[in-house]
Amino acid sequence: MDKSVEHISLAAKNYADALIQICNDGVMTLDKLADELKLVDDTLAESADLREVLCNPSFTDEVKTDILEDIFKGKIDEHLIYFLKILVYKKRIAEFSEIHEDFVDKLNDLRNIQPVTVVSAVELDEDYKNRIVEKLNSRLGKTVQPTWNIDSDIIAGITVKINDDVIDMSLKTRIDKLSKSLMLK
Repeated sequence: MDKSVEHISLAAKNYADALIQICNDGVMTLDKLADELKLVDDTLAESADLREVLCNPSFTDEVKTDILEDIFKGKIDEHLIYFLKILVYKKRIAEFSEIHEDFVDKLNDLRNIQPVTVVSAVELDEDYKNRIVEKLNSRLGKTVQPTWNIDSDIIAGITVKINDDVIDMSLKTRIDKLSKSLMLK
């Protein structure tokens, strides 16, 4: 599980557990639920007006649930619409993004997947990317799901971020360390 989830509330974690249970009960598949949760999270992220209405206490819960039903009916499973309504009634809809994040972390744990971020100074060729992924798969004992970024500030080499841990093999860091050690002498 992602070690940077201290910001996720206990309630959000409990709701994420409930979503996993829905899949365990055979109501929905994990893949379908993951896709639909992403759709809802993306929709909420893209619309400040929608988020404002859903979190505004001057709108009734019925108005909020009607809006959600109008937006998502036919696009997501009725069980997920019902789940969103529960979040509205329990005053937890503002935590939807946290619930989604924790669900993804739990899903990755179930599937033995480890997301990592690899930053390089230049675009890496596919062969080099594959070798990095193979080494990380072996080292972590999990299936690595990489995100590739480019940052010319690291000069050369790569950095790999795994949860809160960073493996820094960049030339910039080596130069900084050498510079600091020379200044101490």
